[in-house]
Amino acid sequence: MRCAKDRRKAPYISRHRMSSSAAVPVQWSERFARRMVQRGSSDLTAILALASSAGDIITFSGGFPAPETFPVDVLSSLASTLMRSDAAVALQYSATEGIPSVREYLRDRVAAVEGRHPDAAELMVTSGGIDCMELLAKSLLDEGDLVLVESPSYLGAITAFQAFDALVEGVPVDGDGMQVDMLEDVLRGGIRPKFIYVIPDHQNPTGVTLSLERRHALIELCRHYGVCVLEDVAYRELSFDGGRLPSLWSLAPELVVQAGTFSKIFFPGVRLGWAVGPALLIEQLAVAKQNSDQCSGAFGQRLLEEYGRGGHFTAALEQARSLYRRRWELLDTALEAHMPDGCHWTHPSGGFFTWLSLPLGCDTSELLDAAMASRVAFVAGRPFYPDARPSSEIRLSFSRVQEAEIDEGVRRLASVIAAAGRG
Repeated sequence: MRCAKDRRKAPYISRHRMSSSAAVPVQWSERFARRMVQRGSSDLTAILALASSAGDIITFSGGFPAPETFPVDVLSSLASTLMRSDAAVALQYSATEGIPSVREYLRDRVAAVEGRHPDAAELMVTSGGIDCMELLAKSLLDEGDLVLVESPSYLGAITAFQAFDALVEGVPVDGDGMQVDMLEDVLRGGIRPKFIYVIPDHQNPTGVTLSLERRHALIELCRHYGVCVLEDVAYRELSFDGGRLPSLWSLAPELVVQAGTFSKIFFPGVRLGWAVGPALLIEQLAVAKQNSDQCSGAFGQRLLEEYGRGGHFTAALEQARSLYRRRWELLDTALEAHMPDGCHWTHPSGGFFTWLSLPLGCDTSELLDAAMASRVAFVAGRPFYPDARPSSEIRLSFSRVQEAEIDEGVRRLASVIAAAGRG
């Protein structure tokens, strides 16, 4: 018996001695999954770092909401009430699809905004808009599948789709949004994407809005060719005048999945959003979520529900729209005053962004170091294209920059651009 016991221990002792005498350092970078080694993650990290930069840097980089819009006093009162009266729900795990009362509230809210009431099985709570995008990618995409996006488009979505080994290709955008006639050429040629990703309202990064005519044309095309749509409505409720065109989901709920977020109209510190679409697909997204974060935070869900049921969104959205409209007007005036000849920019009717185009031949990625030396920050256009092509554009976010700094920030940026043109 003693010999048998010794034999069982021997392999462990041998391995232990070998590891202590000839340790091999772990090369972590060689162990990363292929899907994690991509340019999008570093671009997002850089954008977030620039947006959070302190000191005398004037930043037009990250698409962050203005802290002035955060309803601190109301939230403080609601949080205290929830802790006293509903801790058993608010501090606990929730169902993957979301707390039932929160989902009921969201269904009513979607109905009020969109004019169409989703069934209970057609809506789930997500951890922000990007959660819906990733869950959809996880549920639908196999290696080599094609996703069509606007070109340029939201970097986070492009990265999410590419992470599942999809091919992501772009359809050009002009002042009225995606050029649907060019999409028609693609579909007529026999190409069938798994889905089309669109930001119809105040698009990131260009700020443009898909026209009503093109909304109907897009839906007609997708119905004809059997293609589904992922509609990102992150900025939909932030039009400067409070108006909005019909959403794609309201026009075709059988083939559109709508990804919404409260990061822009509530506050981003609570990662909450919603997905609404065909019941079978929402069921699959819930299954996919069980293998990621399992559920969105219950405390944030209940906080959102009480805030919304209390009627606070109405006044808060009016104030936010006014603030962002004023900052856009100041930015537009400064661009007119300072930008060199040959530059032009979009004129958004809402949201956070304008898209500044420089004369062709100027890759704006090459201006970043000079801009930082001049204490001004922006996001170059390159990472917003799915093929990361050289870009002569710049995304400028006006949502968080202080109004007193807008003119000076544009003056600094214009000087950098003018110097590059002379060089």
